[in-house]
Amino acid sequence: MFHSLRVAAVEQLTDDSVAVTLRVPPELRETFRHTPGQHLALRRVVEGEEIRRTYSICAPAVPAGDEPVLRVGIRLVDGGEFSTYALKELSVGDRVEVMPPMGRFLLDPRPGYFAAIVGGSGITPVLSMAATVLAREPKARFCLIRSDRTVASTMFLDEVADLKDRFPDRFQLVTTLSREEQQAGLPSGRLDQERLSGLLPSLLPVEDVDGWFLCGPFGLVIGAERALRGLGVDRRRIHQEIFHVDDGSAPAPAPLAAPAHAALTATLDGRSGTWPVHEGESLLETVLRARSDAPYACRGGVCGTCRAFLVSGEVRMDRNFALEPEETDAGYVLACQSHPATSEVELDFDR
Repeated sequence: MFHSLRVAAVEQLTDDSVAVTLRVPPELRETFRHTPGQHLALRRVVEGEEIRRTYSICAPAVPAGDEPVLRVGIRLVDGGEFSTYALKELSVGDRVEVMPPMGRFLLDPRPGYFAAIVGGSGITPVLSMAATVLAREPKARFCLIRSDRTVASTMFLDEVADLKDRFPDRFQLVTTLSREEQQAGLPSGRLDQERLSGLLPSLLPVEDVDGWFLCGPFGLVIGAERALRGLGVDRRRIHQEIFHVDDGSAPAPAPLAAPAHAALTATLDGRSGTWPVHEGESLLETVLRARSDAPYACRGGVCGTCRAFLVSGEVRMDRNFALEPEETDAGYVLACQSHPATSEVELDFDR
């Protein structure tokens, strides 16, 4: 369900990115209380066409009873309708349609040793994680390894510097630039699998880290995951969120052999219905023909908003960059990427 929230601030972070703060009215404070790492789905309608995009919350999570702070980072994407609007038109006082926080790329505040490898705007949810866990847990430590193109393109410079000042003994920052030399620190270049495999053991005791959080473009996240697995890190300690997958780095979906006729039964908000699946459409598109309230945002297999439980039948997913292996093993699928592999399929969006 979307709620209309007023824009409280729009801050220019870099030439191509802004931070947008949304004001939460008292009656919606519990609805919009977030866990570090969650994101928001934002919606606007242009000439009758609905545009939805997801943006991660960068603000720390606040204790129960305090007013939640909703601040998201938005980077301009070439041809991106919502990001262009946010950078060039959105102003204080405007209203934006917003869904409550969601997502499973999470770090609940607890004692421990945590590390993150991020690229570009992938800093956004990790900033919330680091700020929250360090402030709430005096026995928590956090290592942030970030990659950006140049200093000028680096989002949240001041916020990260503030963490270094506030928690000098518990917050470690390692920065690398891919298109600019630094006067100090690591040499320039991309953080790929080979480089991370050699670099990580020299930066921190890899085996002592309780949770790894990888966020950014597809290539960086997959390379970092492979490097960590090669260093012996248990998969259950690795959590990831991919921001960009349409740059040719992700594998193309395999050809799909689908039944000639298929029907989908879906349960949403306690109501069920059955509809024929049209040729070539995803199961989300099937549901949307009858239920405009079906949950979705990116439609690219990234945000996980359309997650549903597969009650019966079989489906094939084109892509999955949102669900953990434990979730798919338990029977969850992404409706936006799923196509019927049997003549009858049943989904439950309420589980």
